[in-house]
Amino acid sequence: MTSETGLRDAAIVGVGATPYYRRGESAGKTIVQLAGEAILAACADAGLSVRDIDGFAYYSGAGAGYGDKMESVDFMETLGIPEIRFSASLTSGGGGSAGAIGLARAAIVAGDASVVVTVMALQQQKQRLGTVMAAKPVSPVGSFLQPAGLAGPGHLISVLARRHMHQYGTTRDAFAEIAMSTRQNALNRPKAMKRTPLTKEQYFSGRMIAEPLCVYDFCLETEGAVAVITTSIDRAHDLRQRPVPVVAVAHGGTRDWGRAFSWFGMPEENFASSGHKPIAGRLYKQAGITAQDIDVALIYDHFTPMVLMQLEDYGFCEQGEGGPFIESGAIRYTPRRKPGTIPVNPHGGQLSEAYIIGMTQIVEGVEQLRGTAINQVADAEFALCTGGPASLPVSGLILGRDR
Repeated sequence: MTSETGLRDAAIVGVGATPYYRRGESAGKTIVQLAGEAILAACADAGLSVRDIDGFAYYSGAGAGYGDKMESVDFMETLGIPEIRFSASLTSGGGGSAGAIGLARAAIVAGDASVVVTVMALQQQKQRLGTVMAAKPVSPVGSFLQPAGLAGPGHLISVLARRHMHQYGTTRDAFAEIAMSTRQNALNRPKAMKRTPLTKEQYFSGRMIAEPLCVYDFCLETEGAVAVITTSIDRAHDLRQRPVPVVAVAHGGTRDWGRAFSWFGMPEENFASSGHKPIAGRLYKQAGITAQDIDVALIYDHFTPMVLMQLEDYGFCEQGEGGPFIESGAIRYTPRRKPGTIPVNPHGGQLSEAYIIGMTQIVEGVEQLRGTAINQVADAEFALCTGGPASLPVSGLILGRDR
């Protein structure tokens, strides 16, 4: 497949990040400071002045982690941005991370803005992800969850995971392989929070949190910020870095997925899934490619079972076959991708590098297609980045190598 496919009218030209911190270690810095540092780093990467920014494309309702908000005016006043012409956000949570790049592209193609920043910052001092459901006030929807002890996303995901195991014979060995292979990818990354190997014995000895999910099935609790800059493809070719074109991008989903693991009202064919199948179909049609053309997959890995279910929804294997596919070693990183395999999260993902609500996946996709990744997939032409399986909208993004 040549790289002459897809949209290619906008491109990512800059990525930047703060250091990654363990939960609580960024205390003393504000959300605006963290996000501002990432934005300045992305500008430096692109060779742009912060004054060139004229748009913001957020997700998670412009929420910064859990309990904080980001306002464009704060960044304007703090960083010296003279004027913005676009500021908008996707709803939902991490499900919108990939789709926010589509929001940026839409503004650029429409002529509403020329240099658009997508940024996420995360601190967990106000509220921890692990108890976010239990901390919510009583509501009609919550009354179906809280009395059952479903206090956080991990408890909710465990129900979908158990259903997949019941329906398709999936075992914890598949979840273990995801955790171990992702950890292996993080070992040589200086910024990764987890840089010691994870053995199968360690995995199965791990503290159980929400059966069948143990501590190694959960993403990390980290803090920090990541920013990405998108501009038109024409302008991109005049900047510092090799552009990474947006080949396809989509967000949304069907009513049958709906509130995802916050309601459990899905019909059987959707229940043990990630809700991404319609997004996958739109992406591949838009890009003019198939799953077999993807060279590296940056899969939102807040919990190991949802990596498995996304691999099924994006067509790397059939629904119900994710367990054997993963256990075969098909998702392990190798410098040159072999037919029938797909390297997943060579950066260590949210399970082992850092959890910044989906943004590290986009950074890794950009570096893979620039050819500068630490665990580089040779001759990578297409990278898939996904937003988290969550309440709608969910989203996906295909990035391409520049012509």
